Amino acid sequence: MTASGRPAFERAGLWLLHRLEPERAHSLSLWALRLGLAPLPAPVTSPRLAQRLAGLDLPNPVGLAAGYDKNAVAIAPLLRAGFGFVELGAVTPRAQPGNPRPRLFRLPADRAVINRFGFNNEGAARISARLRARPARGIVGLNLGANKDSHDRAADYVSVLTQLGPLVDFVTVNVSSPNTRALRDLQQGAALSDLLSRVLSARERLASPLPVFLKIAPDLDLPALDAIATISRAQRLDALIATNTTVARPTLSGRFATESGGLSGAPLFAPSTRILALLAQRLEGQVPLIGVGGISSPEDAYAKIRAGAAAVQIYTGLVYRGLSLVAEINRGLERLLAADGFSHVSEAVGLDRDRVAGQG
Repeated sequence: MTASGRPAFERAGLWLLHRLEPERAHSLSLWALRLGLAPLPAPVTSPRLAQRLAGLDLPNPVGLAAGYDKNAVAIAPLLRAGFGFVELGAVTPRAQPGNPRPRLFRLPADRAVINRFGFNNEGAARISARLRARPARGIVGLNLGANKDSHDRAADYVSVLTQLGPLVDFVTVNVSSPNTRALRDLQQGAALSDLLSRVLSARERLASPLPVFLKIAPDLDLPALDAIATISRAQRLDALIATNTTVARPTLSGRFATESGGLSGAPLFAPSTRILALLAQRLEGQVPLIGVGGISSPEDAYAKIRAGAAAVQIYTGLVYRGLSLVAEINRGLERLLAADGFSHVSEAVGLDRDRVAGQG
C-alpha cells in the first residue's frame, strides 16, 4: 500500500492507462480484467450493508453503472471486485459502431469525463452467448438501448428484453443517453407511458419476469419529473435510476471542456443528487431509487443514500480511483452508518431528502 492508502500496483496501472488515449485505455482495462491482470479488492459485506431492492438481495448497495462493460466481456471479474450488483450494456438489437472517434475525453482537473459513444455495442445476439456463460452467483443487470436508425425504438427495447431478459437479474430502460438523436424525447409523457407499457407487457411474457428499472437524465424540469413520477407509480416500475450524464456545462477546465456529449463525474454530483431528492419527494417510497452521478468517496455515496437512494452506482470515479474504490466506499459506508447510530443502511435512506431537494 502507498501513503495514500491505495495499492501501489493499482496506482501504477492508473498512471499507465492515463498515458493512453481514453477509449484505448478503456479497452485495455477490460482486457486486463479478463486475463486476471487487474488487482481485485476483497468484497466488503456486512448485515448493515446488505440491501433488498426490487426483490433482489444485494450483498452491499454499491453497484457498477452501465457503460463500462458494454459487451459483457468481463462479467466474472467484475462480480469478484466487490460490487453489490453489476449493470452491463447498453445493448441494442443490432450491432452498431456508435459515433465517430474521438468520443471519450478525460477532464482530470475536474475529475470528470465527457463521452459521446452513441450506444456502440456488438448487438444482442453476440452478447447473448456471453450472458449464457455468466457465473450463476451475483446480481447482473442489462441496460436496454435502441438502434440509432430504428423506426420503432420501443420495439428495440422489447426485442433486447425478450432475447436477453431470461439471462439477467434486472433490466434498465435507458431513455436518457444524450448521444443518440431524439432518444431523450422518450422521457416525455405519452411517449414514456407507451414505451414502458410495451416493455412491461413483454416482461410479463417471459417465463420468469424480472425487475424493470428506468434511467433518467439530470436535465429535466419539474413538470417532467412530476410526469415521470406519476407514470412510474402507475406502471409499477421496480426502480428509477437517477441520473445519466448531463448536457449542461458548468465551469470546466482543460482543452476538452467544450466537447459535446454527456458529462459525468464530480461536476454531476450536485445536480444529479438534487434530481434524486426531488424524485424521492414525489415517489414517497413507492418506487425505490438508485443514485448515480459523481460518486468518488464514501461520503458521496452516503449523501446519495440520505437524499433518497436505496443503492448507488459508480463508474467515472473508477477512472480516477481504480477498483479499490468499491471496497473503500463500502467500508466507509459501514463507518458512517455506525457513527450515526444506524444498524442498517435502509434507516438512512431519504433523511436529507427535503433539504437537498430545496437546494438549487
